[in-house]
Amino acid sequence: MPDSRKFIAYCAPFVVFVILFGLEPLLRVAGWPRSPEFWIYPIQTIASGVLVIFFWRDYRMQRPARVGFAIMVGVMVFVLWIAPQQFLGFTPRPDGFNPDFLSADPVWYWATVIFRFLRLVVVVPLVEEIFWRGFLLRYFIKEDFDRVPFGSFSWLSFGIVTALFGFSHSMADWPAALLTGAVYNGVAYRTKSLPSCVLTHALTNILLGLWIMKTKQWGFW
Repeated sequence: MPDSRKFIAYCAPFVVFVILFGLEPLLRVAGWPRSPEFWIYPIQTIASGVLVIFFWRDYRMQRPARVGFAIMVGVMVFVLWIAPQQFLGFTPRPDGFNPDFLSADPVWYWATVIFRFLRLVVVVPLVEEIFWRGFLLRYFIKEDFDRVPFGSFSWLSFGIVTALFGFSHSMADWPAALLTGAVYNGVAYRTKSLPSCVLTHALTNILLGLWIMKTKQWGFW
């Protein structure tokens, strides 16, 4: 059995993140409170981020390994995500949270954008890589996952984590997300470094965030 603290450390930030993510559309349908997207994402960002900080020592974060490789993959995955609309003529995705309607109030506009980027570039890469690559990729090799060296390979683990990572995204993103899950697993195998996986994911997301702001394809948030 895995150590209970390690299990909680690797899973709790992700579980809180997913619960709050699922709460937003339910509140929107219920119609109360109004505009949950304005406050649920900051709460999600803060709550998950605080948990990561609290358990930070449990993750054994060292300096990233094979940084050049991690950066190359991060850029490659970004291109993979934008390729259908940018290069292949697929229908743009403008439907989503558009901060431009707050442009008349610069304080609220920039506060909203900053929290979106904080969530996208810092919290999401940490929470997801700690869970998917740090925990689950090892858990499907051995239940006592913390005894499995990071980056250990098994076909069962690779297949399950790739599928779960891919299908945890919206249906429109499944093809890109499945490929991304496989590639990010590959970063774990190649670098043997959780921080390198976080770096790759963060680079992909900051490039995607900047592209979203430039093209106004809010559906990629």
